[in-house]
Amino acid sequence: MIPLVCFVGPSGVGKTTLLEVLAFILKPSSGEVMFKNKRIKYDNSNLLEQRRKVVLVQQSPILFTASVYNNVAFPLKIRKFAKEKIKAAVDELLELVGMSDFINAQGQNLSGGETQRIAIAQALACSPEVILLDEPTSSVDVENRGGIEKIIRDINLEKGMSIIFTTHDMIQASRISDNTIYINNGSLSSSIHENIFNGTIFSEGERKFCSVQDDLVFPVNIGEPGPVRISISPTKINVLKETDSNKSKGNVLSGRVIQLTDESDRVRIFVNAEIPLVLLLDKNEYNNNRINIGENILMECSVDSIEIL
Repeated sequence: MIPLVCFVGPSGVGKTTLLEVLAFILKPSSGEVMFKNKRIKYDNSNLLEQRRKVVLVQQSPILFTASVYNNVAFPLKIRKFAKEKIKAAVDELLELVGMSDFINAQGQNLSGGETQRIAIAQALACSPEVILLDEPTSSVDVENRGGIEKIIRDINLEKGMSIIFTTHDMIQASRISDNTIYINNGSLSSSIHENIFNGTIFSEGERKFCSVQDDLVFPVNIGEPGPVRISISPTKINVLKETDSNKSKGNVLSGRVIQLTDESDRVRIFVNAEIPLVLLLDKNEYNNNRINIGENILMECSVDSIEIL
């Protein structure tokens, strides 16, 4: 099985730049790029060959001022495919992306979701070995978002094609990717900052605290007095039993579980507490706690779970 890989991170951390490097559009400022165990040489003749194998679909693709048919057929025409083969290929690709009924529509008149679907079909017409998708659902409505996610998965499974896509949506990443890679400040990260809140650091004697939303106070051991942004690590929030709450060394919150998402070896738990929180538990811990949607749980945000951004 060929994995479907996702780069996750907030806006501005370098996800698009990384895809452009992987698509051989940008030369890396340091290091080397390897493709199929071969080092990429940044000369025009070599890059042209590689760019045929790795195709990037931009976040906001622009179609030609032409029909949907001609937009998808363009890569095949420049390769001088026979007309009957072009027609058969375009029909197949439009069916794959759910746009067969739009074959005669003008590309410039399509919605954001429809444009994204045609851009994916156009990329597939190039017969690449790898397709890169930059935030493929960022500018589409809810209905098209689900359809595009299904298209991505179908291409990966049915065509056996390597796919790398970017998103800032952790739920989307967990829903369709096989391997999630976190990007933060232009580098790979072991995790991504989540549960981000504005707060204020203050001291009481030798102890430090951070107040969030006025009446919620966390003990902390870092930061100077004044306004800050904090991140509470979803992997370091502990689920407590009633008997353990008095033994906690951190801040104990009570909240209602509103969503559970399976992420291969972990479960992502969305909790509506005094603040909205996301927890990540490994499967064993999740099974031991037997957490269900609608249940109220106790959580400990210990000192080492809080980071100043």
